[in-house]
Amino acid sequence: MKRTLTAWLAGSMAALLLLAGCNGDKAETAGTPKPAQSLVYATAKDINDMNPHLYTGSMPAQGMVYESLVENTKDGIKPLLAESWDISPDGKTYTFRLRKGVTFHDGEPFNAEAVKANIDAVQSNAGKHAWIKLSTRIASVAAVDELTVRLVLTEPYDPTLLELSMTRPYVFLSPKDFGSGGTKDGVKSYNGTGPYKLAEHKTDQYATFTANETYWGGAPKLKQITAKVLPAGETTFLALQKGEVNFVFTDDRGADSIDVDAMNQLVQSGKYRLIRSEPMNTKLIVANTSKTGSPAQETAVREALWHSVDRETIGKQIFSGTEIPAFTLFSSNVNYANVELKKRNYDLETAKKLLDQAGWKTESGGEIRSKAGSKLTMKLIYDVNSNSQKTQAEFIQSTAKKIGIALELIGEQSSSIAQRRSSGDYELMFNQTWGLAYDPQSTVAAFTSESAYYHATRGIAKASELYGKIDAVTVSAEEKTRKALYADILRIVHDEAVFIPITNGSVTVVAPKGLQGVSFKQTQFELPFERLYFE
Repeated sequence: MKRTLTAWLAGSMAALLLLAGCNGDKAETAGTPKPAQSLVYATAKDINDMNPHLYTGSMPAQGMVYESLVENTKDGIKPLLAESWDISPDGKTYTFRLRKGVTFHDGEPFNAEAVKANIDAVQSNAGKHAWIKLSTRIASVAAVDELTVRLVLTEPYDPTLLELSMTRPYVFLSPKDFGSGGTKDGVKSYNGTGPYKLAEHKTDQYATFTANETYWGGAPKLKQITAKVLPAGETTFLALQKGEVNFVFTDDRGADSIDVDAMNQLVQSGKYRLIRSEPMNTKLIVANTSKTGSPAQETAVREALWHSVDRETIGKQIFSGTEIPAFTLFSSNVNYANVELKKRNYDLETAKKLLDQAGWKTESGGEIRSKAGSKLTMKLIYDVNSNSQKTQAEFIQSTAKKIGIALELIGEQSSSIAQRRSSGDYELMFNQTWGLAYDPQSTVAAFTSESAYYHATRGIAKASELYGKIDAVTVSAEEKTRKALYADILRIVHDEAVFIPITNGSVTVVAPKGLQGVSFKQTQFELPFERLYFE
């Protein structure tokens, strides 16, 4: 391949958020508030089903509409819909005291019965939520009185509050919206308790959210937010220039909506400022260690591929320095992840030696290695909605070829990629850790879930030991024990090179200078829109 790296840099900014203060599409948002009170964002995907107890809906949109009992913040778990709580000495009973005067968007009271109804609805579809280990440990939930809820577990579970704080599924929908079977087979409407209400939705066109003027935390200053569906790339950038949208940000799968050149043009205009969060996630390649007949089953092949990834160049040139090289599954600022692990640098000679020792040889005049008549070829799946993933895939393909590995690149929609991950129908695929709110506990728990990373981990020699430690870490009551177990878990998957890290990503905001209140949550999937306002 004679293309230069520059040719691969056409689309590259993952986790970009771009906020601007111009007016939206007046034809579609007739009657909207004045520009200083509204924002329109571009999204590559429709908001889909907003049922908060399922997983097809847009997390940024659901985060505006629904709320949980507690909130995960940089300073730890804080009250949200629950004002306070107690945990029994045996760690199995949680008693929550609910906030007074909260109502759902349809006027229904938020109370203990509503909490019980929602948690029962989630638990009635427990198989769907198996990746959240809390779902397997809830024994009962009871309304003690109007504003007191008691949650009883089958055994102690340290991440309970963390998992109750997630964007879904343990959030609350008006019981009047439930279908005949609860929520698992569909709901009638989408009334939460959050700062915004879903006002209008035209599939694959736009969705409009209006401020909840009776919100218990105070009415938001931005009175209307619209999610406008647009193809990523040039179309979105042109829409920004024309004033059809106000801002863009990464979607739930990490697909970037505009490229780095577009971002730079906006910043260099002098009208915008750049704001970046601390590292939120790790961009990576997941290897399927259980894929029968694939070279991805071999540790040596996975290690060699790891050594062939030039993270420095990817971070500096493909991401223009907005992401930093990652050498471990989690960045050191993630709880329990500051573990000493052997570092695998970009080193093509080491990669070649590993493949030589594993019996993968290059034939005379050939570029691609082979063993026992089979070529060292693997398929790498990337998200077609992410310019940066395609760029990275092409660059990694070129360096892997230098050590005798042929990567066949396949671009697919995120929904298709999710299905492959669940079924195990892949060899290598781009992915990312789930972010500070979910790491390490949820990502680690997903190592055992068929809907997530079970196929990636079950082929390693120490799979049984890994799963045993994962079960143990979630019930451990001792901090010292939990720390040691997480270290062992991370060391096992690191030594086996199951998850090949590329870069640590941050949420990046390019905002107009007049926009105030820009901040971040402990998740890359949402922004606290209710805090934003224009001077």
